[in-house]
Amino acid sequence: MKQYAFYFDSSACSGCKACQAACKDKHGLPVGILWRRVYEITGGTWTQRGPAWMSTVFAYNISLACNHCDRPICVEICPAAAYTKRADGIVQLDSNKCLGCRYCRWACPYGAPQYDEQTGQMTKCSLCIDNIDAGLPPACVAACPMRALDFGERTELEARYGVIAPVSPLPEAHLTAPSLVITPHSAARRTATETTEVGNREEVGAS
Repeated sequence: MKQYAFYFDSSACSGCKACQAACKDKHGLPVGILWRRVYEITGGTWTQRGPAWMSTVFAYNISLACNHCDRPICVEICPAAAYTKRADGIVQLDSNKCLGCRYCRWACPYGAPQYDEQTGQMTKCSLCIDNIDAGLPPACVAACPMRALDFGERTELEARYGVIAPVSPLPEAHLTAPSLVITPHSAARRTATETTEVGNREEVGAS
């Protein structure tokens, strides 16, 4: 079965957030709702060696939206059956059925569903279904000046870029089997042994 997926090259991302802005612009999202979020990951410190101070600081970015998972927890948990998964793997949300209970927001390990205070309903990345059906890429992919984002069938992306395990701060892939292929930044391996944090928690709504 076809499964569309996102590809993200963290080693190429400059953190410009053009993808985030393009998403908000295309879908007319209100203030406080981000279907695509750029996480600024920081770590390292300064250490003294004799009279000198040496930096071990590192930083990289992760651009994240709904991963249209193989096993989407939002589909399983929604009491109103507002979520469905298309034959091509795109997870859709019918806001007209949404009760605004926010169970999906709490359950999703990626925090993809976003609550709209004005409507009292959930919203989420649609993978720009209208673009895809018209043979065009999602807005975020088209906007990336570094070509750090791509999309396509998951098996083709994995064959082209390789199957990469999620990097910090992403959760373990076995939870929902996200349709996301990542090339990690070279500094990502340091998160296993060094203190790391999301530098823009307030912006992305990270817990």
